[in-house]
Amino acid sequence: MHRILIIAPNWIGDAVMSQPLLAAIKASHPDAVIDVLATPWVAPVYRACSEATELIEADLRHGKLQWGLRRALAAQVKKRDYASCYILPNSLKSALIPWLANIPVRIGYQGELRHFLLTETKANSPKTQRIPMVEHYANLCVPSRNVDAAIRAPQLSPTASALEAVRTRLQVAGIQTDALVVLCPGAEYGPSKRWPAAHFAALAQSILNAKPTASVVLLGSPSDRAVGDAILSSVASQGRIFNWCGATSLDEAIAIISLCSKVVSNDSGLMHIAAALHIPQLAVFGSSDPNHTPPNSAKATVISLHLPCSPCHQRECPLGHLNCLNQISPERVFAALQ
Repeated sequence: MHRILIIAPNWIGDAVMSQPLLAAIKASHPDAVIDVLATPWVAPVYRACSEATELIEADLRHGKLQWGLRRALAAQVKKRDYASCYILPNSLKSALIPWLANIPVRIGYQGELRHFLLTETKANSPKTQRIPMVEHYANLCVPSRNVDAAIRAPQLSPTASALEAVRTRLQVAGIQTDALVVLCPGAEYGPSKRWPAAHFAALAQSILNAKPTASVVLLGSPSDRAVGDAILSSVASQGRIFNWCGATSLDEAIAIISLCSKVVSNDSGLMHIAAALHIPQLAVFGSSDPNHTPPNSAKATVISLHLPCSPCHQRECPLGHLNCLNQISPERVFAALQ
């Protein structure tokens, strides 16, 4: 049996954008078993990937060596007799486990002085010529005549258990899925990727005013709970807007998005999830580059002002005005949503 291991990236959006790589590997090796080593944070993305056979969840933390944990994981991985491994993060630490496990083929991009840990190293594209992340990951798979060149857009499917749980929750809340709009006000990277809460609130009010049966659900992580509360308190139609930021698992958030009618988000992990579920969506871009990390879906619309100062790729606006997001009006987004 040909067994392949994927070392997953640490961001939800990156995990979504890696799915076409799994699809390309599966096309090259139809009988292969593809396992994924991932943190609990991104593991739900791979539960929604049909190509992933098994998940190895490990609480590997950013900036921590965790040598003992990595050695233990390497011992566990070694017993599975993997033929090859794709290492998606660029860090030296991410390459340690497959190296310690002595996986014969270890493929990854050049990173933090880790060339001696890899058997096949690919050069990163220059920052001035960034290619879309979907292609960045998919290019790790050596092209073959068996690989469908059209495999580029991520594809996810919610788990059956998550779908069952959220259908019940939506029914109890009196939410009609055909009139449900999901708003995702968060972005883990930083404030320069977050459309203002007041703009989200004005948009939510317009959505509810326009259709009596409409409902709005706010989705995000526990760190987005406060901004969700701020949006909620500014909307008059209290019985039809729900702040579920931090109140759903990522598996459940994937299922909710799969059932809704539309999504409005920042450039975030949930944006990429909506795209991979092929839900009509609007993505608001500020400091990041919509050419590098776009929502890969024909049903996605990107709103970006393309100011001279953007994309700056900074966590906070270096000029202090955040015009790239503040000047995108709720009226413009609502009009585009229609």
